[in-house]
Amino acid sequence: MVSLSKKLRQPIVVVLGHVDHGKTTLLDKIRGTAVVKKEAGEMTQHVGASNIPISVIEKVTEPLKKIIPLKLTIPGLLFIDTPGHELFSNLRKRGGSVADIAILVIDINEGVMPQTVESIEILKSRNVPFVIAANKIDKIPGWKPNPDTPITISLKKQDQATVKRLESLMYKLIAQLSNYDISADIFERIRDFMKTIPIVPVSARTGEGIAELLAVVAGMAQRYISEKLLYVEGPGKGVVLEVKEQPGFGTAIDVILYDGIIQERDTIILAGLNGPIVTKVRAILMPKTVTDIRVAKTELKTVELVSAAAGIRIVAPNLEDAVAGSPLYVVPQESEIDKYKRLVQEEVETVRFRKDVNGVVVKADTLGTLEAIINALSKRGISIRIADVGPLTKRDVIEASLVAKADKYLGVILLFNVKPLPEAEDLVKKENLRVFSNNIIYRLIEEYLQWVENEKKLELQKEFESLVSPGKIKILPGFIFRRSDPAIVGVEVLGGIIKPGVPLMKADGKRIGEIMQIQHMGQPIKEARMGQEVAISIKGNVMVGRHIHEGDILYTDIPLEHAKLLVTKFKAMLTQDSIDTLKEILKIKSYKDPEYMYILKNL
Repeated sequence: MVSLSKKLRQPIVVVLGHVDHGKTTLLDKIRGTAVVKKEAGEMTQHVGASNIPISVIEKVTEPLKKIIPLKLTIPGLLFIDTPGHELFSNLRKRGGSVADIAILVIDINEGVMPQTVESIEILKSRNVPFVIAANKIDKIPGWKPNPDTPITISLKKQDQATVKRLESLMYKLIAQLSNYDISADIFERIRDFMKTIPIVPVSARTGEGIAELLAVVAGMAQRYISEKLLYVEGPGKGVVLEVKEQPGFGTAIDVILYDGIIQERDTIILAGLNGPIVTKVRAILMPKTVTDIRVAKTELKTVELVSAAAGIRIVAPNLEDAVAGSPLYVVPQESEIDKYKRLVQEEVETVRFRKDVNGVVVKADTLGTLEAIINALSKRGISIRIADVGPLTKRDVIEASLVAKADKYLGVILLFNVKPLPEAEDLVKKENLRVFSNNIIYRLIEEYLQWVENEKKLELQKEFESLVSPGKIKILPGFIFRRSDPAIVGVEVLGGIIKPGVPLMKADGKRIGEIMQIQHMGQPIKEARMGQEVAISIKGNVMVGRHIHEGDILYTDIPLEHAKLLVTKFKAMLTQDSIDTLKEILKIKSYKDPEYMYILKNL
């Protein structure tokens, strides 16, 4: 039996947007600093998670005591190593995120990038407070490295010009963040860390600023979210980060335990591709050394019991269809299995769904990324027909093809880090459907939106080109090549554009035929614009010297519906000389049809 007493757990801190120096990430440096200063056995790491005890944090921040008074009461910090916002998306739980605080790493020299924006959006949607680590300060011209030194001390050893460069970059970053409704400032100037996002200048390579970063994170945790850190030592609650093969054990899951206790032989329930999975814990694994469990192969040990907060690897039967991003519950009694199955199902159904609407089909590898994509599409007003985890199936393709018949812009498939099954791939080709695939969320959506924009532009251009454009020409004296059947004359384009197939009229509004062909230097061309001199053939019952004459001014004869569209829908696509020519044509046409005058007034 486990105790039901409440206990203060360590905050879960997620590092997002890793900007590195070669192979060194910010979290690597935090770990490295902690390893150098730790007592024996004080630090463990697992599931890409680093457990840094309070004694280690106090040693790292010791030089700051005179500058930043800090009395720590939390037991430590659990850092979760996420290579990007995709894995962070899996740290989801009912009503928010497993993460208590996040560190958003931004290259101080590059500023806000598209990946930064996506991370910010996810953090805001999950209501996760965060700190910004302005990384790579050592790359600022003139910077003198002071390894593992607090930034407040290192700055005093820099030239004034270098300090000015840093300040300039910091103010630029603050301005960029304000464009995304983020109120941020340098950490030393902030009084309320829940209203203003602190920015700490750091270097993942030299370790400068790490002390302040740890101090700010720890201080924020115990001052602003201490109530969230109280947990009951009862049945464990966690979230599945990844599903993988564990040599010698079979399928295993990496889990962040954020509340309660889990132990060997516990019954656990989590989401599977085909419904909730009920299974018993065979083993709980952790690395023996300071090694990321996601790359560890043999340096693993089994433990019987783990308390939150912790990163663990669980081995159990029937995990082959487990879904990353799934909630995980320890079932306290066998009689409550159905209750917890319903709980898991309810949580999953808020993300995985099928609707009878015209919308895109979205398939992703995890619940977290699926949810992030759904939120991103919803913000842009894009409806979704299917949102699900797993590979693209034949049924998904059939659904997309049905939508495509009604709306080609929504009849598409978005795949995040998954592939189509063979029969689905064959059907995609047969139905000629558009499939967008990427393993970065913002790029996946960007590619889809760019395609929609390009397709709409092409359709608009196609429609525009199908209209009779404004055109004004003058028959050049001495360039009558054939008087009839068809009449061939040399002309100068005085305004707008002329194309084959366009009807012509005289200045009095009388139609005189249609352009058959346009030639320049003896070669046929598709169009002629203002300033060009070309030869045109005119078909119809027209004769030079009788119906038209040398020196005559002719115009394209624009139908009423075409004129309306040119003014209301395509005005922005008309050149100024085309607009001037259109005004003349509308005035000529208005003598016989007053509706043209109404159009002219709105031009």
